[in-house]
Amino acid sequence: MAFSPVIGSFVAADYAVFALMLLVSAAIGVYYAIVGRGQSSSREFLMGGQSMTAVPVALSLTASFMSAITVLATPAEVYRYGASYGLFSLSYVLVVVVSSEVFLPVFYRLGITSTYEYLEIRFNRATRLLGTVMFIVQTMLYTGIVIYAPALALNQVTGMDLWGAVISTGVVCTFYCAMGGLKAVVWTDVFQVGIMVAGFLSVIIRAVVLQGGVSNILNHAELGGRLNFWDFDASPLRRYTFWTITFGGTFVWTSIYGINQAQVQRYISCKSMTHAKMSLYINLLGLWIIMLCSVFAGLCLYSVYKHCDPWTAGTVSAADQLMPYMVMDILRDYPGLPGLFVAAAYSGTLSTVSSSVNALAAVTIEDLIKPYTHMTEKHLSWTSKGFLYGSLCIGMAGIASLMGSLLQAAINIFGIIGGPLLGLFSLGILCPYANATGGLAGLLSGLVMSLWVGIGAQFYPPLPEQSRPLGLTTHGCNFTIAADAFNWTASPTEPSLYTTVLQPFLADNWYSLSYLYFSPIGTLTTLAVGLVVSLLSGGMKLNLEPTVTLMKEDTMLFCFYKLFKERVSDLSVSINNLQDVLSLSTTFLYSFSCHPYLGHETSRKAGPHKKQREPIGKQ
Repeated sequence: MAFSPVIGSFVAADYAVFALMLLVSAAIGVYYAIVGRGQSSSREFLMGGQSMTAVPVALSLTASFMSAITVLATPAEVYRYGASYGLFSLSYVLVVVVSSEVFLPVFYRLGITSTYEYLEIRFNRATRLLGTVMFIVQTMLYTGIVIYAPALALNQVTGMDLWGAVISTGVVCTFYCAMGGLKAVVWTDVFQVGIMVAGFLSVIIRAVVLQGGVSNILNHAELGGRLNFWDFDASPLRRYTFWTITFGGTFVWTSIYGINQAQVQRYISCKSMTHAKMSLYINLLGLWIIMLCSVFAGLCLYSVYKHCDPWTAGTVSAADQLMPYMVMDILRDYPGLPGLFVAAAYSGTLSTVSSSVNALAAVTIEDLIKPYTHMTEKHLSWTSKGFLYGSLCIGMAGIASLMGSLLQAAINIFGIIGGPLLGLFSLGILCPYANATGGLAGLLSGLVMSLWVGIGAQFYPPLPEQSRPLGLTTHGCNFTIAADAFNWTASPTEPSLYTTVLQPFLADNWYSLSYLYFSPIGTLTTLAVGLVVSLLSGGMKLNLEPTVTLMKEDTMLFCFYKLFKERVSDLSVSINNLQDVLSLSTTFLYSFSCHPYLGHETSRKAGPHKKQREPIGKQ
């Protein structure tokens, strides 16, 4: 499909759809503010009174980290690197199993509001404070970028006012967090998941119609090398292979679903551990649906622009703008539908920002205020509203606008910090002899290692021959391309394919690792150092309460074993009872035949028959 560089722009219907999404989100906050006037305590406000059921929490878990970066960047990644990105669906299965079987039981049993409370219970207060500070820094950096990056992409393509979008997003999120607490956040996430899926479907259906069917899109993808699911290349330098996604991706997402305050706060708000586990498993279906939509949207993107790549042609300046560019290109004749897609992108942003603001308020109260002050419950309740963090996240979006090439660095920090924290929590829950000295030493070592590789990768980004993006072309464009369009200088993280860059040894090996391995490096370093230091500092003499580590009774496998054992026991009892019944029956029959009186009666009654038969025999 040849296209013109001139695309549509937002019209009144698009603005109306986008504004409606913001208004409904705010209205949910108002509703729960009115209904939940009894939420007098900060814990009830932040935890929803531990009355939530599995399905809404599951949808909220799905929405929390499916941000606008997912809606905009995932299709662009599939467009450039192929559908192997969809293998994250396998990672999600491992993530959900580990989160529900290892981390959830311990957190739910302890009844904590902040996950970092656990670090003080298990290790000491210094470890708790360091973990809390790391979480706050990571979340604020990530949230600022989540607000700013989609606003920038949509501003440059659709003409939507940049700072109007940034400020409206931050204000609406802070409003419904402050008004309704966790319940408002969860139910708004449910609404926003629906908007995200609807936005994806509007684009996918239109692309399928334009390209002549799903089979044509898949054929184009196959010819372009995009259906590369089973790439078993063991090189850790490749950006996406089966191993980088299933191994590295599992660590990255477990650090989010297993220990991140925003997610843990949701599933421990359920009214029972059964509902909490169910919410994680139902959430898996939501993750698969979002992944299927985003991967197929990336294949649609390639099918539409397979002969004329807008990025190479210089029509867009960054890969994240490809998806909104296609939306304005193929949906320009359908007023309101571009607005629906923008609403989908911002629904992802709203869900992530609201989750972050609520989580930041929770850890601030539980980890930084309550242990050191004697604030009244009324003041704590006001602090839990999250006004401060809502404002700071909007400010972080402003700082993100000045970061330039550090945008990608800030996104990577989310994984870089999450890896060591995952290692620390795993150390505490799985290793009974890990002590405070080992935990702190492991956390610092893991953080140093992951920061080393992460920051090094920003200064020496991997070359294309190492990350191996798939080919793109412009030979089908029906407009003149500037001579310098092929110099891919959109960002320092995308070096030109036509430039030879001399780099030091570490840059070509250590710094060129797939970014999905940053989290495993931090996690495994933390575990290894933590275990060694704990053993050397007397960890074997440690006496712990069994409730702070994983117990066999917590796992689903043990429950199945116990259920099986009970059924076998019941069956054996039933068999024994049956044997008793048969034994009684046999005894009764035997007694019936051998009883003297009954035997006499029997023989007396049988006598006449014998006498009658004897003459017949003689005859």
